[in-house]
Amino acid sequence: MPIDVVASATLQKGLHFTGSVAGGNTIEFDSPSGAGPSPMEAVLMSLASCSGMDVISILRKQRQPVEGLEVRVRGQRRDEHPTVFTTIQIEYVVHGQDVDPAAVERAITLSRERYCPVWAMLGHSVAITPMFRVVSGDLAIRPVD
Repeated sequence: MPIDVVASATLQKGLHFTGSVAGGNTIEFDSPSGAGPSPMEAVLMSLASCSGMDVISILRKQRQPVEGLEVRVRGQRRDEHPTVFTTIQIEYVVHGQDVDPAAVERAITLSRERYCPVWAMLGHSVAITPMFRVVSGDLAIRPVD
């Protein structure tokens, strides 16, 4: 049976919209220089969080000693309208001592091939290249350059 998902966006001023869903959660959208992420930035954030949820859930089930996870996404857009993404790189930075790289790779593969609906939708129209690294120590989150 299909699952209905309902959302809306309401103009606030200029190009600023408030997006909302049936459960009451909201997010602010704006042009890239505005008060919130642009819709295309939100697409990248959705991919990062969707796949990140999969990866951390799988690693926890495998009892991997993960202390933190950053998912960094960079998309390149074409110059012509519509300015869709042409390529996307997604990097997983897994923090923790003795985390098995093979377990991380398997978790990412499962996210890509089975679980993440955002990846499944985007993957039909844009090449998504995953990469990962396992680090210990510094948990500081740095934005993608």
